[in-house]
Amino acid sequence: MNKPRLRSLQELKTLKRRLDEAARERRAQQAALAAREAAARRERELFATTVGPVTPLAPVARALLGRTPPEPVPLQRLRDEAAALREALSDDFDVESLLDTDESLSWRRVGIGPDVVKKLRRGGWAIQAQLDLHGLRRDEARERLAGFLRDTARQGLRCVRIVHGKGNGSPGKQAVLKGKVHGWLVQKTEVLAFAQARAAEGGAGALVVLLGSPASASAG
Repeated sequence: MNKPRLRSLQELKTLKRRLDEAARERRAQQAALAAREAAARRERELFATTVGPVTPLAPVARALLGRTPPEPVPLQRLRDEAAALREALSDDFDVESLLDTDESLSWRRVGIGPDVVKKLRRGGWAIQAQLDLHGLRRDEARERLAGFLRDTARQGLRCVRIVHGKGNGSPGKQAVLKGKVHGWLVQKTEVLAFAQARAAEGGAGALVVLLGSPASASAG
């Protein structure tokens, strides 16, 4: 009869010890929290004493800007592209030996049949865009031509006209720009063929240029 009672007393003692430990732990946590709050309060009081009275700033009216700032201009990229265009076309390229010996000094890339040039002369393709180089300096004309061919090729255009002038205003009435344009066009992979424009489209002062892939041009 005594053994169960003894075990019950031991369990009570163990429970009391655990409760005491839990109470001490809570008191320790409460003391630590109180210490942190007191330290924070002392810091605020010290700051207030050091700074002194603070007067809030009066509200300032601000204007609302309705305009959207302009997009940044990629100047360096534009300069790099212009330099690449200048390097892509050489003024020293000898095109005379590549031109067909007809009155219009036409040209066609290897793999393009002579019927394509004949179709160009007859106006077989509708002219979809035009570039007028008449009166421009050589460097400016070269850059304009390279940019024009790049843009029209990206748009998928097939036939364009390049106006280079007849040279009537040049010294000796020599069409210097006309020869340069021939050489520049031959160097561009977008160009499949070109021929002198018909009289109604500029005659000796302009070229009709075919753009695209050799396979599609031959099929045309």
